[in-house]
Amino acid sequence: MSKHSVLAWSTVVALGGFLFGFDTAVISGAEKSIQQYWHLSVFEHGLTISIALIGTVIGSLIGSQPSDRFGRKNTLYFVALAYLLSSLGTALADNWHVFLVFRLLGGLGVGISSVVAPIYISEVSPANRRGRLVGLFQFNVVLGILISYLSNYLISQGGEASWRWMLGVQAFPSLIFLILIYFIPESPRWLILKKAAYDKALEILRIINPLNCEEELTAIKNSALKMDEHKGKNESLFSAQYKKPVMLAMLFAFFNQVSGINAIIYYAPRIFEMAGLGAHSSLLSTVGIGLINFIFTLIAINFIDKIGRRVLMLVGSFGLIAALFLVAYTFYSHNYSGFAVPAYMMMFIAFFAFSQGAVIWVFISEIFPNSVRAKGQTLGSSTHWVMAAIIAFCFPYLAETFGGALTFSFFGSMMVLQLIFVWRFMPETKGQSLEEIGTHLTLH
Repeated sequence: MSKHSVLAWSTVVALGGFLFGFDTAVISGAEKSIQQYWHLSVFEHGLTISIALIGTVIGSLIGSQPSDRFGRKNTLYFVALAYLLSSLGTALADNWHVFLVFRLLGGLGVGISSVVAPIYISEVSPANRRGRLVGLFQFNVVLGILISYLSNYLISQGGEASWRWMLGVQAFPSLIFLILIYFIPESPRWLILKKAAYDKALEILRIINPLNCEEELTAIKNSALKMDEHKGKNESLFSAQYKKPVMLAMLFAFFNQVSGINAIIYYAPRIFEMAGLGAHSSLLSTVGIGLINFIFTLIAINFIDKIGRRVLMLVGSFGLIAALFLVAYTFYSHNYSGFAVPAYMMMFIAFFAFSQGAVIWVFISEIFPNSVRAKGQTLGSSTHWVMAAIIAFCFPYLAETFGGALTFSFFGSMMVLQLIFVWRFMPETKGQSLEEIGTHLTLH
């Protein structure tokens, strides 16, 4: 019973990841029609596409505050409402400025979702299944991207107003998400740390871990007592005590983006055309990237609790290094025969999905003690999104100025540094309770 209950709760919250992926990618099918509809300048068009990313950065920065103050569940209500209003608002907007406001709101939902959803799932998951369950969030992000591409393709046949339906169709899963949140419990760790609601928390822990619920309650209460001891010292997330998890979260998020993943996701057709492919072949190769991403994310979440986060990252780092330098060499040698660059790109996506893609939200949600988990998740998430914005903004300039060989050599060199980081500094967290991990990584 407990196994199915926790899976059901995690699946509901992971729907936030599905909407995250859908909201992020759906604009790709509508952006040209939107530009023509409002006769946007180059600057206005760029702002229209990027404003959701601005909202995402803001949402990731502020996500810990409502999560700690109002609870994980209540914050998820806001996320679902943001997605719902954003989809309806953008679909019905008769003014460009109104459209921007609702796209910004959707971005806020994405940013806050990337903080709260992994925290909630990690806090209701048994230690031996936490990696797989938190991995559902990333799996749903990838699924949302795929479904948005398919939805855009099907709706695009509907005439001039089809872009409104592309954006508005997200209202249906958003409404389902909003309704289903009612049926999940609050995080037991938040109930203990913020409300001292021990009896209510114990009821939930009894469903999650019926054999050791009393011991787990005691461990969480002890962590709450430690938090109270430090309150008077006015310690922040950046105090010496949390030095190690802060370093791990920031570097992990940094390396996630300097792999070049967002440059490849956003600019795949441009990269393939740089390698000599025609527009049709470029589009077909982009669909292949989406499918590979989906398949290897699914594989990864089935291995993450068996072989561990660190092993996935080691295997992935070697694969990413090989793929990126093969792409760089192809651009350097100008040997564009066949589908070499698309093949190496798909190799890159496979290793990324198997490692960084699957591990990032799991690992960052685990490594901070209960007292600062929301703030730590905010730090990791905001680092991720700020770097995503920088890489996405800079890639066209880098590719045009320095060419594909140097650009991809840079990404490959960053993955060499990631390999050293994983090998020397990344701890294994599989099979440990959140309280054990927090104790091990906190300086005393």
